Amino acid sequence: MYKYKRIAIKIGSNVLTRKDGTLDFTRMSSLTDQIAELHKSGLEVIIISSGAVASGRSELKKHQKLDSVSARQLFSAVGQAKLINRYYELFRDHGIACGQVLTMKENFATRRHYLNQKHCMDVMLENKVIPIVNENDTISVTELMFTDNDELSGLIATMMNAEALIILSNIDGIYNGNPADPGSQVITEINHSKPDISKYIQTGKSSFGRGGMLTKYNIARKVADEGIEVIIANGKRDNILPDLAATGSRVVCTRFSPSGKPTSSVKKWIAHSEGFAKGEIHINEGACIAMTSTKATSLLPIGVTRIEGEFEKDDIVKIFNHNGDAIGVGRIGCDSETARAKIGKQGSRPLIHYDYLYLD
Repeated sequence: MYKYKRIAIKIGSNVLTRKDGTLDFTRMSSLTDQIAELHKSGLEVIIISSGAVASGRSELKKHQKLDSVSARQLFSAVGQAKLINRYYELFRDHGIACGQVLTMKENFATRRHYLNQKHCMDVMLENKVIPIVNENDTISVTELMFTDNDELSGLIATMMNAEALIILSNIDGIYNGNPADPGSQVITEINHSKPDISKYIQTGKSSFGRGGMLTKYNIARKVADEGIEVIIANGKRDNILPDLAATGSRVVCTRFSPSGKPTSSVKKWIAHSEGFAKGEIHINEGACIAMTSTKATSLLPIGVTRIEGEFEKDDIVKIFNHNGDAIGVGRIGCDSETARAKIGKQGSRPLIHYDYLYLD
């Protein structure tokens, strides 16, 4: 009946909230009913849910004037409790347990923290508990915040080896023009052979969230490159989740076809770690050609022209080609001092082994 065994579902703020910012309990109830149906049929479901800040804002109608950071902390603290309590009650009506997982971008910076989060959610799924993930906005108030929950959902989907990531928005998918224009149509499928369509996408942000359709598109392409199907669909359509998960589904949406080449779990982690890079490795043209060829090639010191920044062994570093363009990231095999001493030398061990290298 359903074509997946494990899926991640990202529910956006504009799906969960009304125009005034209050939680749309009717919509939440409908979505949990649908997720309960999938869960009882044997699907493992991970929810990445927005709505905490919007929920808290609507709850605290009277409050002293606050700066943006303080307001976000206050609203998320109140709103997250309200949001998870509603999920708990709705799933309990179906005899299903759910659990809260609050995370921060820093928790993805090291392999150990990354695996700790994965283990937590693996245990939850093994015990038939639905994980409900959100950013810990009471603490994540710096430049290390996720771009939005679209970015978080991509990290969770790849970390948990989901077969599909469903991103629910308040429109049917990615359009080839302005969605408000009657002549615009939904682009139903995007694959590797199709050109970049980002120029068609509206750059506006959602009313209560931090993201927009361009962010969704960029995240979706990256996740699809790692072998996971990504679907952007309208979360306000009736029975949208079972319809999307059904074999032979014909629901109007935008589907990103997954890459056919498998990606290791380590490379998936590295692919999403660019924001944590501690330094830069600049390489010459020969090294660039070798690394971007079809043959698996590690980054050797002989191809390095310069190193910038300070880092320790196993930190994430960015890789730049001879033109100064970023071409990927990798986990460095030595500290910055040792790496600088090896620049241009033959016969040395790789600075970044192919198994710990991700190229864009």
